[in-house]
Amino acid sequence: MLYMKRKTLMSWSSGKDSAWALHTLQNDPEIDLVGLFCTVNKEFERVAMHGVRVELLRKQAKSIGLPLEIIEIPNPCSNGEYEKIMGRFVECAKRDYIEYFAFGDLFLEDVRNYREEKLSGSGIKPIFPIWNMPTDKLSREMIGSGLRAVITCINPKQTPQEFVGREFNEAFLDSLPGTIDPCGENGEFHSFVFDGPMFKEQIEIRVGDIVHRDEFLFADILPKST
Repeated sequence: MLYMKRKTLMSWSSGKDSAWALHTLQNDPEIDLVGLFCTVNKEFERVAMHGVRVELLRKQAKSIGLPLEIIEIPNPCSNGEYEKIMGRFVECAKRDYIEYFAFGDLFLEDVRNYREEKLSGSGIKPIFPIWNMPTDKLSREMIGSGLRAVITCINPKQTPQEFVGREFNEAFLDSLPGTIDPCGENGEFHSFVFDGPMFKEQIEIRVGDIVHRDEFLFADILPKST
């Protein structure tokens, strides 16, 4: 019996959770992954919150083997402006017969509800491939699979400053305070994935300057040749 795969775009953050959700979909015979999309701060040319350079986003997309749609947002950006920009993107996706937007959310109900509300009636369905996976087990499964990531941003009100710029590995997890979710789902930290089963080849990087900005602490991740 023949069936059509579902045309799907992955909401890409550059971090481990979206990478693992992507990996899950890469192994789903009913899903046709046709691209990635990512919102980028237009002024700084970096991923919002993760602080990752557009150059590295493009390297990720190349290693994954999917086209990347960069959605520029102004700085600052009101919620109303953001929703207008994303609304235009949804309309474009509909014209391309996209059926699903996939997200790497884990357990934040308000975030999931927001995504479902904004896509309601659009003809595009949100899917959550790693929803409700226990983060203590999931974090170690990611690492055990060969996923490699570096911590690009922390909220210093939640996470000790020495964790920014570190690799997301077993030693990192073992040293995390018990108050911090192992996947940083409460905004404790954000990451950049540079290797793993979802990639064709490793992205060579180095950790640059560490800076305070907007009450967060960022590690500037650079291509190794820079």
